[in-house]
Amino acid sequence: MTAAPSGPAFPVHDIPFSVYGSWFDISPVVAEKTYAEDLHLVSHQNGMHAVLRLVPLGDAASGERAETRVEATPGLLTWAGGSGRVELAYEAPDTVRLRGRGLGFGVFAAARTLTPFSGTYFFHDPAANGHVFTSYETGRRYRVTLLSGTLARTAGAQSLGGGERGLAVIASADGGWEIAIEELDAARPPYVPSVAFDDVVAAARGAFAAFVDAVAPWRSAATPAAELAAYVVWSATVSAKGLVTRPGVLMSKHWMDKVWSWDHCFNALALAPGSPQLAWDQYHLPFDHQDESGALPDSVTHSEVLYNFVKPPIHGWAFGHLRRSLPRPLGRAELAEVYERLERWTGFWLTARRAPGAELPYYQHGNDSGWDNATTFASERVVVTADLSAFLVLQLHELAELAAELDKPDEAIRWTRTAEEIQAALLDQLWTGDRFVARSAGSGETWSSASLLDLMPVVLGEHLPAEVAGALADHIKAHLTPYGLATELPGSPHYLPDGYWRGPIWAPATVLIEDGLRRAGHRRLADDISARFRALCETHGFAENFDALTGTGLRDRAYTWTAGSYLLLARDHHRRAEAGNGTAVA
Repeated sequence: MTAAPSGPAFPVHDIPFSVYGSWFDISPVVAEKTYAEDLHLVSHQNGMHAVLRLVPLGDAASGERAETRVEATPGLLTWAGGSGRVELAYEAPDTVRLRGRGLGFGVFAAARTLTPFSGTYFFHDPAANGHVFTSYETGRRYRVTLLSGTLARTAGAQSLGGGERGLAVIASADGGWEIAIEELDAARPPYVPSVAFDDVVAAARGAFAAFVDAVAPWRSAATPAAELAAYVVWSATVSAKGLVTRPGVLMSKHWMDKVWSWDHCFNALALAPGSPQLAWDQYHLPFDHQDESGALPDSVTHSEVLYNFVKPPIHGWAFGHLRRSLPRPLGRAELAEVYERLERWTGFWLTARRAPGAELPYYQHGNDSGWDNATTFASERVVVTADLSAFLVLQLHELAELAAELDKPDEAIRWTRTAEEIQAALLDQLWTGDRFVARSAGSGETWSSASLLDLMPVVLGEHLPAEVAGALADHIKAHLTPYGLATELPGSPHYLPDGYWRGPIWAPATVLIEDGLRRAGHRRLADDISARFRALCETHGFAENFDALTGTGLRDRAYTWTAGSYLLLARDHHRRAEAGNGTAVA
């Protein structure tokens, strides 16, 4: 039926099948850590909602499920059984085509119960000559059009209350059938196919091939996970819609279907050289929702912007790397836009998050740091931490550089002076001579922990005194397992294999520490950390985080900041190898 698969094969149990720009995916993951027996069309408009259940049928009339195996590559999803196969491909971000031979197929509402405020209503629309599911949860319609074959049966058309709703198709006289499924708003003209199914597959494969060639032209046998990492990022990208003001890379098209206000930075850096406009959009997306105080939202998704927490101010650090990775210099207007947004974001931390008379800012909760339950926050949550001040110092230096470029010399001097003052206070108030401590924003009491978070000031890199950087590097080595950096010392009584930020390996901590060590002159340790994380992803995929002692992927298994971080580290390793001197390039 279709040519041999192209691109990396992947399990849809771990990685959803989707395409760039689409707001829905095909997956058995129907809610947080919840896996269905059948694949579903899962929409991410108005949240994550399994809308349609997709079922290969041995006997369409009776609804008997066919035993099949699911195979997926970029561009084509297949159910293959002993008696036949069904194939699915995206014709457009909002439209999939399916065809089958030797098997029937059922498309049914995932929810069996329809109430006045929930569920899916099903009917035949005579104007479009299609069958339509309307979902209260997504606020969208899902239209199925029969292109060839025979409609074997329908169930629950126009019915209310409980029961099965949907349709089943079987082969026509020549043994095949084909349908189209569209996600739409209120209405559109009847669906008419404009290209053949094989051309749909070829176009989808070509779009992915162009993307991976752009973002990972350096890939080779030495980077075996590069194409799959690119697919994870490509397939999790949605079009601008609702409150997502630009094309956005969701953290996942599983249940982590948001853009959080630090996750986006790592994807921007991974995309910058090969897909600069998408990278620029990733960097700015949360800033489009910056509030009056200058704060960024905690997260953004299709229909929700949350301000209950913030995320750490890594954006100055990220912008410095971003601009050096983009294929062209930024213009004055672009620099001015970034300057204004970073100035307001920095102002938030220096005013709303510093106690009267205090020199150092504080987090209000572990969630503000991005390290939600790290043991740094075990005794108190409103805490002055060293990582926060370090990130602000880097952001202040970036503002000073931008101010100088924008002919604002007085502001450049002011930002530089503020950076120096905060760094001096950081070393005076939180450095013990061996490690950094955290301090209660209320009582002033200090404490240390076994969390890797306490070592994050290594991000200051070249700005750190050599003896401080050396001590931090020694402590970081104690967190290094065969798979990477454990976020809690494995010997700590608080260590948990799946303890979120109390043990597992995470991509952002890896990237930030690797970069800081490298800039501080600890290149061999940075190389080791990069190599272990890349090997971890090549063996265990792109999970949200990983068991630090076994490498096993944990929680969401298709997380884009993990895939993006792999691409970033692999690219930079390749560039250093090409340069042949072991130092970072760009």
